[in-house]
Amino acid sequence: MIANRLLAAMFLLILSGGALIPFQQRLATESQAAHLRKADLNLDLRERIGQMGFLAALSGFRSPLAAFLWIEAYTAWENTEWGRMARLFDTVTTLQPRSIPYWENAAWHMAYNASVAALQNEKQPSEALRIRAQRQYFQLGRDFLERGIRNNPDHYLLYRELGVLLRDKFEDHCAAADVFLQAAAIPDAPSYCRRFAAYEMAKCPGREREAYTLGRSIYDQGDKQRMPSLLVTLRELEKKLDIPPADRIKSK
Repeated sequence: MIANRLLAAMFLLILSGGALIPFQQRLATESQAAHLRKADLNLDLRERIGQMGFLAALSGFRSPLAAFLWIEAYTAWENTEWGRMARLFDTVTTLQPRSIPYWENAAWHMAYNASVAALQNEKQPSEALRIRAQRQYFQLGRDFLERGIRNNPDHYLLYRELGVLLRDKFEDHCAAADVFLQAAAIPDAPSYCRRFAAYEMAKCPGREREAYTLGRSIYDQGDKQRMPSLLVTLRELEKKLDIPPADRIKSK
């Protein structure tokens, strides 16, 4: 198994892992009470990392095991072994579901690097099959972000990345607007998340009025929020919605 090189060095520590099980069980209970998601240590994970790796995970070594597997995933990336890389990322995120960078980078590699490689795959003469493979990698990236959000609902970053993915790769502006709004609702989210929501909403048929209301509320916050893209979006919406000239934003 791919983790054996690391785990061999840990073996003596793992032998004493049984003593940690009561502590791990108590920690899991406390984490659940705090609404934290821990690694799902089930038979599927055992099959992926092997018995020795599973023992390491049970004994409290999830973090170093995940770090080692992450390195293996980057080796797979360098060798353009996209399927293997996806499986490794899946295992890493299962072991460390509260690590935002793991989810974010796994999604990026799938939706951007692997998808580009699939589209440019010279070994596949069929353009239709290349496009199909590309879209499958888009979906894998989306899946990583959505699962990451379920495990980390209190962090804006994964919402933002999902919004960007829906906007740029799926061209689903309605869904992107909703996700950017979710990001903006999180207390430490940057102000641009609301602007992004307005931009995408403006491209969503039937939501132009909602987009204008949101965009105008941002505009009314002052000069710091009046980005050129916001001004362009608002002026286009004013024409589309036939906003009275006296109520329109000031021209510059």
